[in-house]
Amino acid sequence: MPAKIKITKKPWGEERLFALTSRYAGKILIIRKGHRLSLQLHDRKIETLYLEDGVLKLIIGKTFKNLKSKKITSGAVFHLPPRTIHRMEALENCRLIEVSTPELGDVVRIEDDYDRATRAPKKT
Repeated sequence: MPAKIKITKKPWGEERLFALTSRYAGKILIIRKGHRLSLQLHDRKIETLYLEDGVLKLIIGKTFKNLKSKKITSGAVFHLPPRTIHRMEALENCRLIEVSTPELGDVVRIEDDYDRATRAPKKT
């Protein structure tokens, strides 16, 4: 029997969860042009993302002092280990495929354009 995809509307677009097991999760993220996700990190979650379509700006770094901005185009793959600070901003409409460990609630929002709940990052 086919699995049901869980679609969650987000202020920046939508998230389509197509796989969730005790070992991994799979999502499709649709980010509308001009919108961006939170500046965030994950304490435990590991993510690998594939930009299937679009162009985005990726802000990434291990600390606030070494955050870098990169323009990412269709076909790019990037890996986000735990505690990596990151943010994605759609320069065009984007479609990202995300494969990760299953800790979906493990999000530390540092900044958010949509006033969603935030907590300070843990000191390491």
